[in-house]
Amino acid sequence: MRVFVAGGAGVLGRRLVPQLVARGHQVTATTTSTARLGLLEQMGAEAVVMDGLDAVSVGEAVAKARPEVIVHQMTAISVKRAGKADMKHMDRWFAGTNRLRTEGTDHLLAAAEATGVPHFVAQAYGAWNGIREGGWVKTEQDGLDPMTGTPAEPGMAALGHVENVVVKAGGAVLRYGWFYGPGAMDDLVGPVRKRQFPVVGSGAGYCSWIHLDDAASATVLAVEQQARGVFNIVDDEPAPANEWLPYLAACAGAKRPMRIPAWLARPLAGDVAVLMLTEGRGFSNAKAKAELGWQLRYPSWRQGFKEELA
Repeated sequence: MRVFVAGGAGVLGRRLVPQLVARGHQVTATTTSTARLGLLEQMGAEAVVMDGLDAVSVGEAVAKARPEVIVHQMTAISVKRAGKADMKHMDRWFAGTNRLRTEGTDHLLAAAEATGVPHFVAQAYGAWNGIREGGWVKTEQDGLDPMTGTPAEPGMAALGHVENVVVKAGGAVLRYGWFYGPGAMDDLVGPVRKRQFPVVGSGAGYCSWIHLDDAASATVLAVEQQARGVFNIVDDEPAPANEWLPYLAACAGAKRPMRIPAWLARPLAGDVAVLMLTEGRGFSNAKAKAELGWQLRYPSWRQGFKEELA
Protein backbone atom coordinates (compact mmCIF):
# COMPACT_ATOMS: atom_id res chain seq x y z
CA MET A 1 0.00 0.00 0.00
CA ARG A 2 0.90 3.67 -0.23
CA VAL A 3 1.40 4.70 3.41
CA PHE A 4 1.79 8.28 4.59
CA VAL A 5 3.61 8.49 7.95
CA ALA A 6 3.24 11.92 9.52
CA GLY A 7 6.13 12.24 11.95
CA GLY A 8 8.28 9.59 10.33
CA ALA A 9 11.53 10.90 11.82
CA GLY A 10 10.32 10.64 15.41
CA VAL A 11 11.42 8.02 17.91
CA LEU A 12 8.72 5.55 16.81
CA GLY A 13 8.70 6.61 13.18
CA ARG A 14 12.36 5.60 12.88
CA ARG A 15 11.38 2.03 13.82
CA LEU A 16 8.08 2.02 11.91
CA VAL A 17 9.17 3.25 8.49
CA PRO A 18 11.77 0.48 7.93
CA GLN A 19 9.23 -2.18 8.96
CA LEU A 20 6.68 -0.83 6.48
CA VAL A 21 9.28 -0.67 3.72
CA ALA A 22 10.48 -4.20 4.49
CA ARG A 23 6.93 -5.47 3.99
CA GLY A 24 6.73 -3.93 0.55
CA HIS A 25 4.77 -0.76 1.26
CA GLN A 26 5.48 2.51 -0.54
CA VAL A 27 6.09 5.00 2.27
CA THR A 28 6.00 8.77 2.27
CA ALA A 29 7.32 10.06 5.61
CA THR A 30 7.28 13.59 6.92
CA THR A 31 9.57 15.66 9.10
CA THR A 32 9.58 19.29 10.18
CA SER A 33 13.29 19.64 9.45
CA THR A 34 15.15 19.54 6.15
CA ALA A 35 18.10 18.12 8.11
CA ARG A 36 16.19 14.86 8.57
CA LEU A 37 15.19 14.32 4.96
CA GLY A 38 18.29 12.22 4.34
CA LEU A 39 17.51 10.01 7.34
CA LEU A 40 14.05 9.22 6.00
CA GLU A 41 15.42 8.52 2.52
CA GLN A 42 18.01 6.13 3.98
CA MET A 43 15.13 4.21 5.56
CA GLY A 44 13.56 3.77 2.14
CA ALA A 45 10.86 6.41 2.31
CA GLU A 46 10.04 9.36 0.12
CA ALA A 47 10.84 12.24 2.47
CA VAL A 48 8.74 15.39 2.77
CA VAL A 49 8.97 18.49 4.97
CA MET A 50 5.55 19.22 6.49
CA ASP A 51 4.23 21.45 9.24
CA GLY A 52 1.54 19.46 11.02
CA LEU A 53 0.00 22.63 12.43
CA ASP A 54 -0.42 24.24 9.00
CA ALA A 55 -3.53 23.00 7.20
CA VAL A 56 -2.18 24.02 3.79
CA SER A 57 1.15 22.25 4.34
CA VAL A 58 -0.67 19.09 5.44
CA GLY A 59 -3.17 19.22 2.60
CA GLU A 60 -0.49 19.65 -0.06
CA ALA A 61 1.70 16.84 1.32
CA VAL A 62 -1.17 14.36 1.51
CA ALA A 63 -2.54 15.31 -1.92
CA LYS A 64 0.88 14.80 -3.53
CA ALA A 65 1.46 11.42 -1.83
CA ARG A 66 -2.01 10.03 -2.67
CA PRO A 67 -1.83 7.51 0.20
CA GLU A 68 -4.18 4.65 0.95
CA VAL A 69 -3.60 5.10 4.67
CA ILE A 70 -2.36 7.93 6.89
CA VAL A 71 -0.43 7.11 10.06
CA HIS A 72 -0.33 10.00 12.54
CA GLN A 73 2.85 9.81 14.67
CA MET A 74 3.45 13.55 15.15
CA THR A 75 4.64 14.71 18.59
CA ALA A 76 6.79 17.54 19.89
CA ILE A 77 8.35 16.17 23.06
CA SER A 78 11.97 15.91 21.97
CA VAL A 79 14.44 17.88 24.07
CA LYS A 80 15.07 20.16 21.08
CA ARG A 81 11.39 21.06 20.74
CA ALA A 82 10.05 20.83 24.29
CA GLY A 83 13.04 20.93 26.63
CA LYS A 84 13.83 18.35 29.29
CA ALA A 85 11.10 16.02 30.50
CA ASP A 86 9.09 17.90 33.13
CA MET A 87 6.10 16.10 34.63
CA LYS A 88 5.70 18.84 37.25
CA HIS A 89 4.83 21.26 34.44
CA MET A 90 3.36 18.76 32.00
CA ASP A 91 1.02 21.35 30.52
CA ARG A 92 4.02 23.34 29.28
CA TRP A 93 6.13 20.30 28.37
CA PHE A 94 3.33 18.80 26.22
CA ALA A 95 1.93 22.03 24.80
CA GLY A 96 3.25 21.39 21.29
CA THR A 97 2.23 17.74 21.31
CA ASN A 98 -1.25 18.63 22.55
CA ARG A 99 -1.67 20.95 19.56
CA LEU A 100 -0.50 18.20 17.19
CA ARG A 101 -3.02 15.82 18.76
CA THR A 102 -5.86 18.30 18.32
CA GLU A 103 -5.19 20.70 15.46
CA GLY A 104 -2.74 18.34 13.75
CA THR A 105 -5.18 15.42 13.88
CA ASP A 106 -7.93 17.60 12.47
CA HIS A 107 -5.70 18.79 9.61
CA LEU A 108 -4.75 15.22 8.70
CA LEU A 109 -8.36 14.02 8.83
CA ALA A 110 -9.47 16.94 6.66
CA ALA A 111 -6.74 16.12 4.14
CA ALA A 112 -7.77 12.47 4.20
CA GLU A 113 -11.37 13.40 3.46
CA ALA A 114 -10.40 15.85 0.73
CA THR A 115 -8.26 13.31 -1.10
CA GLY A 116 -10.32 10.19 -0.44
CA VAL A 117 -7.88 8.40 1.86
CA PRO A 118 -9.84 5.39 3.14
CA HIS A 119 -7.97 4.58 6.35
CA PHE A 120 -6.36 6.42 9.26
CA VAL A 121 -4.20 5.21 12.18
CA ALA A 122 -3.30 7.54 15.04
CA GLN A 123 -0.94 7.49 17.99
CA ALA A 124 -2.37 7.81 21.51
CA TYR A 125 -1.06 6.91 24.95
CA GLY A 126 -1.97 4.27 27.53
CA ALA A 127 0.73 3.56 30.11
CA TRP A 128 -0.25 4.71 33.62
CA ASN A 129 -3.17 6.97 32.73
CA GLY A 130 -6.10 4.57 32.89
CA ILE A 131 -9.12 5.72 34.86
CA ARG A 132 -8.32 5.52 38.58
CA GLU A 133 -11.18 3.37 39.72
CA GLY A 134 -11.64 -0.37 40.04
CA GLY A 135 -8.76 -2.70 39.23
CA TRP A 136 -5.18 -1.89 38.33
CA VAL A 137 -5.35 -3.01 34.67
CA LYS A 138 -7.67 -1.43 32.09
CA THR A 139 -9.11 -2.57 28.75
CA GLU A 140 -10.16 -0.50 25.75
CA GLN A 141 -13.63 -0.26 27.29
CA ASP A 142 -12.18 1.82 30.11
CA GLY A 143 -11.66 5.52 29.66
CA LEU A 144 -8.48 7.48 30.22
CA ASP A 145 -8.12 9.41 33.44
CA PRO A 146 -8.94 13.09 32.77
CA MET A 147 -6.40 14.11 35.44
CA THR A 148 -8.70 16.98 36.34
CA GLY A 149 -6.98 19.85 38.08
CA THR A 150 -3.44 18.64 37.32
CA PRO A 151 -0.92 19.79 34.69
CA ALA A 152 -1.74 16.60 32.75
CA GLU A 153 -5.35 17.66 32.16
CA PRO A 154 -4.72 19.37 28.78
CA GLY A 155 -2.81 16.33 27.57
CA MET A 156 -5.57 13.93 28.58
CA ALA A 157 -8.11 16.15 26.82
CA ALA A 158 -5.96 16.06 23.66
CA LEU A 159 -5.82 12.26 23.80
CA GLY A 160 -9.58 12.19 24.22
CA HIS A 161 -9.90 14.31 21.10
CA VAL A 162 -7.76 11.89 19.09
CA GLU A 163 -9.83 8.91 20.19
CA ASN A 164 -13.16 10.65 19.53
CA VAL A 165 -12.50 12.02 16.06
CA VAL A 166 -10.42 9.15 14.68
CA VAL A 167 -12.83 6.44 15.80
CA LYS A 168 -15.73 8.49 14.45
CA ALA A 169 -13.90 8.66 11.11
CA GLY A 170 -13.57 4.86 11.04
CA GLY A 171 -9.88 4.75 11.91
CA ALA A 172 -7.73 3.05 14.52
CA VAL A 173 -6.28 4.64 17.64
CA LEU A 174 -3.27 2.93 19.18
CA ARG A 175 -2.76 3.59 22.89
CA TYR A 176 0.97 2.96 23.14
CA GLY A 177 2.48 2.19 26.53
CA TRP A 178 5.58 3.90 27.89
CA PHE A 179 8.17 3.62 25.12
CA TYR A 180 11.59 2.17 25.69
CA GLY A 181 14.26 1.08 23.23
CA PRO A 182 16.70 2.88 20.90
CA GLY A 183 16.42 6.63 21.36
CA ALA A 184 13.87 6.37 24.16
CA MET A 185 15.95 5.33 27.17
CA ASP A 186 18.14 8.29 28.10
CA ASP A 187 15.45 10.48 29.70
CA LEU A 188 14.43 7.50 31.83
CA VAL A 189 17.76 5.90 32.69
CA GLY A 190 19.68 9.11 33.33
CA PRO A 191 17.67 10.14 36.42
CA VAL A 192 17.62 6.52 37.65
CA ARG A 193 21.42 6.35 37.56
CA LYS A 194 21.61 9.64 39.47
CA ARG A 195 19.08 8.33 42.04
CA GLN A 196 16.73 11.15 41.05
CA PHE A 197 13.83 8.80 40.30
CA PRO A 198 12.58 7.46 43.65
CA VAL A 199 9.84 5.02 44.55
CA VAL A 200 7.11 7.28 45.91
CA GLY A 201 4.99 6.15 48.84
CA SER A 202 3.86 2.57 48.39
CA GLY A 203 4.95 2.55 44.74
CA ALA A 204 1.70 0.72 44.01
CA GLY A 205 0.84 2.66 40.88
CA TYR A 206 0.82 0.49 37.75
CA CYS A 207 2.44 1.20 34.40
CA SER A 208 2.44 -0.57 31.03
CA TRP A 209 5.52 -0.60 28.83
CA ILE A 210 6.19 -1.25 25.15
CA HIS A 211 9.42 -1.67 23.21
CA LEU A 212 9.56 0.58 20.15
CA ASP A 213 9.96 -2.39 17.80
CA ASP A 214 6.81 -4.03 19.18
CA ALA A 215 4.92 -0.74 18.94
CA ALA A 216 6.00 -0.50 15.31
CA SER A 217 4.98 -4.08 14.48
CA ALA A 218 1.51 -3.52 15.97
CA THR A 219 1.18 -0.37 13.89
CA VAL A 220 2.08 -2.26 10.71
CA LEU A 221 -0.68 -4.77 11.49
CA ALA A 222 -3.21 -2.00 12.11
CA VAL A 223 -2.28 -0.51 8.73
CA GLU A 224 -2.42 -3.77 6.79
CA GLN A 225 -5.63 -5.01 8.40
CA GLN A 226 -7.39 -1.65 8.20
CA ALA A 227 -8.11 -1.91 11.89
CA ARG A 228 -10.83 0.21 13.43
CA GLY A 229 -11.38 1.31 17.01
CA VAL A 230 -9.10 1.67 20.02
CA PHE A 231 -6.26 -0.76 20.81
CA ASN A 232 -3.95 -0.89 23.82
CA ILE A 233 -0.43 -1.46 22.46
CA VAL A 234 1.42 -2.58 25.58
CA ASP A 235 3.39 -5.62 26.71
CA ASP A 236 2.07 -8.59 28.68
CA GLU A 237 3.12 -7.40 32.12
CA PRO A 238 1.65 -4.22 33.57
CA ALA A 239 3.48 -3.71 36.84
CA PRO A 240 3.68 -1.41 39.86
CA ALA A 241 6.50 1.09 40.24
CA ASN A 242 7.86 -0.77 43.25
CA GLU A 243 8.69 -3.66 40.85
CA TRP A 244 9.77 -2.09 37.57
CA LEU A 245 11.76 0.82 38.97
CA PRO A 246 14.21 -1.21 41.14
CA TYR A 247 14.58 -3.71 38.28
CA LEU A 248 15.38 -0.90 35.83
CA ALA A 249 17.97 0.47 38.24
CA ALA A 250 19.60 -2.95 38.53
CA CYS A 251 19.72 -3.35 34.74
CA ALA A 252 21.27 0.11 34.44
CA GLY A 253 23.95 -0.70 37.01
CA ALA A 254 22.56 1.92 39.39
CA LYS A 255 22.01 1.86 43.11
CA ARG A 256 18.56 0.87 44.33
CA PRO A 257 16.13 3.82 44.05
CA MET A 258 15.40 5.80 47.16
CA ARG A 259 11.92 5.65 48.64
CA ILE A 260 10.27 8.89 49.70
CA PRO A 261 6.80 9.70 51.04
CA ALA A 262 4.20 11.21 48.74
CA TRP A 263 3.99 14.44 50.74
CA LEU A 264 7.68 15.06 50.10
CA ALA A 265 7.58 14.05 46.44
CA ARG A 266 4.63 16.28 45.58
CA PRO A 267 6.39 19.69 45.85
CA LEU A 268 9.53 18.27 44.22
CA ALA A 269 8.08 16.27 41.31
CA GLY A 270 4.47 17.46 41.11
CA ASP A 271 1.03 15.93 41.36
CA VAL A 272 1.21 13.96 38.11
CA ALA A 273 4.37 12.05 39.04
CA VAL A 274 2.91 11.18 42.45
CA LEU A 275 -0.35 9.97 40.89
CA MET A 276 1.56 7.88 38.35
CA LEU A 277 3.75 6.17 40.92
CA THR A 278 1.08 5.60 43.59
CA GLU A 279 -2.29 5.33 41.80
CA GLY A 280 -1.54 4.73 38.10
CA ARG A 281 -3.50 2.13 36.15
CA GLY A 282 -1.91 -0.07 33.50
CA PHE A 283 -3.49 -1.59 30.41
CA SER A 284 -4.33 -5.00 28.91
CA ASN A 285 -3.17 -5.96 25.41
CA ALA A 286 -5.63 -8.87 25.01
CA LYS A 287 -7.68 -7.15 22.28
CA ALA A 288 -4.67 -6.25 20.13
CA LYS A 289 -3.28 -9.77 20.35
CA ALA A 290 -6.62 -11.39 19.57
CA GLU A 291 -7.84 -9.10 16.79
CA LEU A 292 -4.56 -8.19 15.09
CA GLY A 293 -2.72 -11.46 15.65
CA TRP A 294 0.07 -9.41 17.19
CA GLN A 295 3.07 -11.25 18.62
CA LEU A 296 5.54 -9.39 20.78
CA ARG A 297 9.28 -9.70 20.51
CA TYR A 298 9.52 -8.35 24.07
CA PRO A 299 6.50 -9.70 25.99
CA SER A 300 7.86 -8.27 29.24
CA TRP A 301 9.77 -5.13 30.17
CA ARG A 302 11.96 -7.44 32.28
CA GLN A 303 13.44 -8.99 29.14
CA GLY A 304 13.46 -5.69 27.25
CA PHE A 305 15.16 -3.59 29.93
CA LYS A 306 17.82 -6.24 30.40
CA GLU A 307 18.61 -6.50 26.68
CA GLU A 308 18.55 -2.74 26.03
CA LEU A 309 20.85 -1.96 28.95
CA ALA A 310 23.20 -4.93 28.60
